[in-house]
Amino acid sequence: MSFFLDNWILFSVALTSGVLLLLPALTSGGGASGLNPTQVVQLMNREKATVVDVCEPGEFAKGHILGAKNLPLGQLEAQLAQTVKNKTAPVVLVCASGMRSRGAVAIAKKLGYENAHSLVGGMGAWRSASLPVEKA
Repeated sequence: MSFFLDNWILFSVALTSGVLLLLPALTSGGGASGLNPTQVVQLMNREKATVVDVCEPGEFAKGHILGAKNLPLGQLEAQLAQTVKNKTAPVVLVCASGMRSRGAVAIAKKLGYENAHSLVGGMGAWRSASLPVEKA
């Protein structure tokens, strides 16, 4: 018991870091705005979702989802309204790994796109699911 008392700082740091690691998963609502590749295909086919790739032009040219529009993350806030005019239509934001697109969903929702989603795992997940990719 004295070991725990003598090292309480180490235990509190370990506990805090564990909570901080789990926090993104807990606050995302269980992936409420994140979709897997199959769900994205269904949304594209059934509801004519617009796919916006937030990668840089060089990454986009190496391969992207068929019909995706390239709008780098740095330009998203200024140009999303010109790219996707209907704010009620579904929008799927995509990047290489899914990290930038999660931030892009927050920007889109701030702009009024309540039906904005992120492709979980990004283009890596899309390719792993053997779905078609086009190159510019």
